[in-house]
Amino acid sequence: MVPGTDGYAVDAQELIKRYESVSFGDKHGTVLHLIPAAPTSVLDIGAGSGSDAAWFAERGDRVVAVEPTHELRVAGMALHPSAMIEWVDDGLPDLAAIMKSRRAFDVVMVTAVWMHLAPRERTLAMPNVASLIGPGGVLIMSLRHGPSSPRRRTFEVSAEETIELARVHGLRAILNVRAESAQQANRQAGVTWSRLAFRRTPGLDD
Repeated sequence: MVPGTDGYAVDAQELIKRYESVSFGDKHGTVLHLIPAAPTSVLDIGAGSGSDAAWFAERGDRVVAVEPTHELRVAGMALHPSAMIEWVDDGLPDLAAIMKSRRAFDVVMVTAVWMHLAPRERTLAMPNVASLIGPGGVLIMSLRHGPSSPRRRTFEVSAEETIELARVHGLRAILNVRAESAQQANRQAGVTWSRLAFRRTPGLDD
């Protein structure tokens, strides 16, 4: 089993309803200004039911949607059929299939994933993620703070830790915003999110 996927298969149907009920703008409003004009190449790590991937595809972007949970990946393919979306069974920290392809992307999304990785797994994952950002590209991440389902493995991870780990691997933070959850149930439970964005440190795109 890919680290951090505990509980997602059994909760898949409920999670799909939640994912599909929140618009891209409501979820990612704080980072919209960092997303380049279409067409771009997008890597969506932990794509879930594909709602974010579909938003990019509708703009004309080519998207690689990485989702290790079979139930979510199959649902995403059915809900958002698009020739612009390539679905891949892969996951952090190794991203073995994606790393083997030696591709780079204009936008790399890591949404609601990072807090499922243990500290050592985050250390292993960051250089892989950083290597997938193309010249001038942007990495967009979100970190969950607050309670989660007892069926899912989660770790408290701070924006500061993530920014420092990214710095070690040649990324500079260009956004660090704390925001409430876009889902009403999560807001009522006290869940908040850190919205982070990174670019390569100047001189490392060459």
